Amino acid sequence: MIRFEQVTKRYPDGTTAVDDLSFEVAEGELVTLVGPSGCGKTTTMMMVNRLIEPTSGRIFVNGEDIAGVDPVHLRRRIGYVIQQVGLFPHRTVLDNTATVPALIGWKKARARARAAELLDLVGLDPKTFGSRYPEQLSGGQRQRVGVARALAADPPVLLMDEPFGAVDPVVREQLQDEFLRMQAAVRKTVLLVTHDIEEAVRLGDRIAVYGQGRIEQFDTPGAVLGAPATPYVAEFVGADRGLKRLSVTEIQTDDLEEPPIARLDEPAAQAAARLRAEEARWAVVLDAGGDLHGWVGVDEVALAGTGGTVGDLAHRMNSWVPVGAPLKQAFGVMLQHDAGWVAVLDGARFLGVLTPAKLHEALRRSVDADAQGVARDEVEFDSVADA
Repeated sequence: MIRFEQVTKRYPDGTTAVDDLSFEVAEGELVTLVGPSGCGKTTTMMMVNRLIEPTSGRIFVNGEDIAGVDPVHLRRRIGYVIQQVGLFPHRTVLDNTATVPALIGWKKARARARAAELLDLVGLDPKTFGSRYPEQLSGGQRQRVGVARALAADPPVLLMDEPFGAVDPVVREQLQDEFLRMQAAVRKTVLLVTHDIEEAVRLGDRIAVYGQGRIEQFDTPGAVLGAPATPYVAEFVGADRGLKRLSVTEIQTDDLEEPPIARLDEPAAQAAARLRAEEARWAVVLDAGGDLHGWVGVDEVALAGTGGTVGDLAHRMNSWVPVGAPLKQAFGVMLQHDAGWVAVLDGARFLGVLTPAKLHEALRRSVDADAQGVARDEVEFDSVADA
């Protein structure tokens, strides 16, 4: 969808902002451009909508060389979100959102209907927020309106320049979550500029790590964190890149252990005898369909004597995550509940438990898989969990 061919931007004073840049962004892909201030990432993005003109080279959008496209028409076909949002203070939220559709000739009713649809998509009820003015919104709400406005004319390409940088960390994480949810629904081709490697890793399908005017590495978040291409990239992503990688490594069923199981309607005495024979101290409690109900201690079951069922004694399970969640989420749940493991679910269906040893193994497999260019399940090594 976006293609750079040997693009250079050199200013009259001799400063080279971007030097011989070549890369491609696939349709529906979200690519984060990350690097320190002055490295050329924002210049790269602004050349896509011709707010900055390249000195040499060519840029294509949807197969068309943008040098031959009227800049105004080009910009109306490309969504643009900036850090300070840039809403018109004298216009309502609904009219702000409908700006581009109105400029390209949509009828007012259609433009406002589209604006209402987009406000709802970014989590702002148009009935509540549509008639408000920007000064009546929080910073996070204004940023949501900025995203909605950029999407209002349904552009195939979205450019985002530090879009979440002006809000506090809690709101920033909420906006990132909302944007990922929205991107999963609309699948725009996105270039997102950030100086924050954690944001780049969390949001990007691929990451372009910038040095001075050049891309040092262009790869998936896992590959950038697990196998930095140069010493510069290794230094930029930080010595704690293993921890950062937890956020981009998903839990798979092969990462799980099978714990002791007790059934909800199983007689307590029967369960106690069986679990003690297995030398188990606790058990996960499942119903007849294999859905998670909770957990129970073996000593509690044994004390029940001959009466009652496992279900009468089961405790609520708080430490659980869905399969496919990042390892970082599982690690956080372990710490939050001071748990030695977390249950992993597919909906309500119990799949197994993730232990600290298995979490470490999953992280090692992920790193080695990227380094070797193979799938995670093809990586072999001595497992700490099996030692």
